[in-house]
Amino acid sequence: MLGKIALEEAFALPRFEEKTRWWASLFSTDPETHVKEITDITKLRIEHADKYGVGYQILSYTAPGVQDIWDPAEAQALAVEINDYIAEQIQGREDRFGAFATLSMHNPQEAAAELRRCVETHGFLGALVNDTQRAGPDGDDMIFYDNESWDVFWKTATDLDVPLYLHPRNPTGTIYDKLWADRKWLVGPPLSFAQGVSLHVLGMVTNGVFDRHPKLQIILGHLGEHIPFDMWRINHWFEDRKKQLGLAETCKRTIREYFADNLWITTSGHFSTNTLVFCMGEVSADRILFSIDYPFEHFEDACEWFDRAELNEVDKRKIGRENAKRLFKLGSYKDSEA
Repeated sequence: MLGKIALEEAFALPRFEEKTRWWASLFSTDPETHVKEITDITKLRIEHADKYGVGYQILSYTAPGVQDIWDPAEAQALAVEINDYIAEQIQGREDRFGAFATLSMHNPQEAAAELRRCVETHGFLGALVNDTQRAGPDGDDMIFYDNESWDVFWKTATDLDVPLYLHPRNPTGTIYDKLWADRKWLVGPPLSFAQGVSLHVLGMVTNGVFDRHPKLQIILGHLGEHIPFDMWRINHWFEDRKKQLGLAETCKRTIREYFADNLWITTSGHFSTNTLVFCMGEVSADRILFSIDYPFEHFEDACEWFDRAELNEVDKRKIGRENAKRLFKLGSYKDSEA
């Protein structure tokens, strides 16, 4: 399929090359290639995209990114640097690239202002945040964005009419020590990423974020971070026990309705046709977006799988590009550009 749109595609700042190399050594069998791919913006990515039929990519700063910095001033300065850097890198290639804003999430007003600057000045298509923000004097606190103090930020996102991609980050501090240190092989894609993001987004659902901001759009990667597989059970529990659980006022609709109106999932890093078909049955093909998770995953694996997947052509076009065109208002995007 030509003209696919991908939107969980990471980059890193070149000045952090040594840190990127060290990080890659923890998970990659070829750290040098990973460093080259994640610091490249417009050469290798376009070569891969042309070969495998991707017409447009939305780039975002690699995890854990700014969410790993617990000093608010340092986090904000780095976010601004990243945003200005990627805006400059993709200037003149808007036919092939868009970007998500990187945000420090220490302060909702400051995050809202930076999101507005990135959308209105740079033309960014939304933001990507790596789960909770580390905070506190030793970085052991976690800021969630599911309470009313964050309403100014969510109102800004809805006023700008742009989505936020809620992406995972690795567990840190005492949470890591207590839960993951003795089973560290479960950190990341096997379990911890889905556990963190699903807790956060279900907190948004149950704490009324989407009821207060009914037009808000949130994207979840990796086929929904396990939530679609528990959809019936979550819905059953909430609906049967809303009054008992105290959810009658803070969670006014069903979990399925929030997925129909506010939540999207992507195929990033999860290239299984059986799983995709299951998710289509739970959340519908209208709320699923193609993505790769490059360079942690490969264009070849993602694109060849998707192109060969036994899906009807209408659903394949929706997932491959039409849903993204609708969500990001890419009316001028030409399918033949890939």
